[in-house]
Amino acid sequence: MDWDKLRIFHAVAEAGSFTHAGDVLNLSQSAVSRQISALEEALQVPLFHRHARGLILTEQGEAMNRTVREVFAKLAMTEALLTESKEKAAGRLKVTTTTGFGGTWLTPRLPAFLEAHPDITITLILEDGDLDLGMREADVAIRMHPPRQPDLVQRHLADIHLPVCAAQSYLDRSGTPNTIEELDNHRLVLFGSYHPPSPDINWIASAGRPNGSKRLSTLEVNNLAAMADAIEAGLGIGTLPHYMLNDRPGLKKILTGVKSPVIEAYFVYPEELRTSKRVAVFRDFLLSEMAARS
Repeated sequence: MDWDKLRIFHAVAEAGSFTHAGDVLNLSQSAVSRQISALEEALQVPLFHRHARGLILTEQGEAMNRTVREVFAKLAMTEALLTESKEKAAGRLKVTTTTGFGGTWLTPRLPAFLEAHPDITITLILEDGDLDLGMREADVAIRMHPPRQPDLVQRHLADIHLPVCAAQSYLDRSGTPNTIEELDNHRLVLFGSYHPPSPDINWIASAGRPNGSKRLSTLEVNNLAAMADAIEAGLGIGTLPHYMLNDRPGLKKILTGVKSPVIEAYFVYPEELRTSKRVAVFRDFLLSEMAARS
């Protein structure tokens, strides 16, 4: 099998059309189509179902793409390790974490890291779902749960608490609840999404309720920064990661005697990057910042 044809096949499989793959590869649609047809003819199997709205991999195409993805992932990993400076941390580091943590805690601290390590560049992917580090969708991840993949190196970063908070303007208007049960009489701001950054993010919705029934919310939004804005504006009571409250003096902790869930944050990366200097200095930076701002 021709490597160049496999590269084109992989691009088409990921893009779902000859046109989009051509844009990525800087080739014409017809040139991409010819290469795929030649590969199918050489293998004597169809790799794609062609229809008006695009392309769908056949069963044989799915099998081929799984193998090709693994091969190119390993090649990308090898390239990154070979091009890394042996004297100092250098090169591009692809980082993924949740949208809330990445947007409100990590991004404001990246300038200090990049100033300290000018030969490193960062690609930041904010996604509440877990990207596949083994398939090189990212180099490293900051996750709000222990790693589920056994082949990943992990380092515990911090315990993140989820205190209950509100704006003083809301408390002046609606009163301050003294027990968790009194939240039944208050407006709540909750995280609304099929992919929450943590399963405990909405713990106040059912805390203190019989049989796990849930309180209704005044607002649900799938973004922690927007939740914080709404709570700070006096819309209602909510729960946020404690690191967000440090930078928002308009948010006041309430129900401090109630024990809240704890999110365990981990820094994870593939075994192949254990000796990477880029990974090591980024990990140490995170640990230092977490210790200083906890």
